[in-house]
Amino acid sequence: MSLRKVLFLTRAVCCNPVKLQVPKLLRQNICLLSVNCARTYSTENIGDKNKNEKVPEKVDILGRFFPQTPGNVQDAQEVKKEQEKFEQEQKEKNQENENSWRRMKIGFAVFGGAMTVMGGCMVIEMGAPRRSDDGTPLEDEFSHLPLPLQYLRRTWKELTFYEKMIKEPSREKLLPDTLPPPYQPTYTLVLEFTDVLVHPDWTYQTGWRFKKRPGVDQFLQTVANSDYEVVIFTSENAFMIYPVLEKLDPENKFISYKLFRDSTHFIDGVHVKNLEGLNRDLSKVIVVDWNKEATKFQPENALTLKKWKGADDDTALLDLANLLQTIAMSNVTDVREVLRYYGQFDDPIAAFRENQRRLMEQMADREKETQEQPLARSWLRPFTRR
Repeated sequence: MSLRKVLFLTRAVCCNPVKLQVPKLLRQNICLLSVNCARTYSTENIGDKNKNEKVPEKVDILGRFFPQTPGNVQDAQEVKKEQEKFEQEQKEKNQENENSWRRMKIGFAVFGGAMTVMGGCMVIEMGAPRRSDDGTPLEDEFSHLPLPLQYLRRTWKELTFYEKMIKEPSREKLLPDTLPPPYQPTYTLVLEFTDVLVHPDWTYQTGWRFKKRPGVDQFLQTVANSDYEVVIFTSENAFMIYPVLEKLDPENKFISYKLFRDSTHFIDGVHVKNLEGLNRDLSKVIVVDWNKEATKFQPENALTLKKWKGADDDTALLDLANLLQTIAMSNVTDVREVLRYYGQFDDPIAAFRENQRRLMEQMADREKETQEQPLARSWLRPFTRR
């Protein structure tokens, strides 16, 4: 009996003895026979079988699915060349970066050395003590200190002095003392020049040009003849604005004084005008500007207008002249009360224009009433005998 039949019979008897109805003793003998046959086959025939079997050949699975044709080999060579070229470029790039970093370090070293030399020269020049006419050094508050500390302290004092010149006005008293009456006007009008009286414009062809605001000549003439001392106080540089002022008022008939950027305080990037330095009574001072930050020291004295951008149909200066003329004719004791009222409006000139319209309507109504009253009395006279 072959091994295959023995195993099949054993499986049938052992797994399903009920259906085959095999006696118990016969079933045990069949199981023992199958075990002996399995042992004999495993010890004797397995070794011979392994000897007779051939070693399996190696199969190139990738080669079956991706056959290597001459074209693919050429592509692989090109890819390899591209990779080598890329690696060479990366090496050159890294070398260039290293050279750039080396040059940058050399530049920083040269710059640091130059700044050190310049700083040393500045300390020697600015920290040296002042000398008299005969060349002997003069004593100051740092003469009792060691020599290096003397130079450092004097240098720091000079630097803070220049910083103070930039941030603070060049002088404490910006205007001279008032003249005796009747030469001194009662009120002082402080005007911003840029975007209030003129509008600057710059082009490549013409450079800087200034456009006069409509009614500016009439405005200056009106306020100068209405008991006002006109002061131009601008945050611009003098060398750029002074020639324009000379053309605007060539004979100095209307503008009494001119103040520029060196008379302002430089705070947080803004040139602020301090009216206390004008040497005038602030209850009689009116400052007209479009920038609230420029008048933040005395906002109660400021009349903030809208910034003029060059419109030809603008009439704000004519209305402003009427407002200022009304204040002067009313002999206002403290102009800050009037300015405080108009300061609550976004456009104070428009608010003044509306008030003038209402006032004219009221005056017209009163004139109408006064004209009607005599007619009524003449009609009632025969009946009342009055």
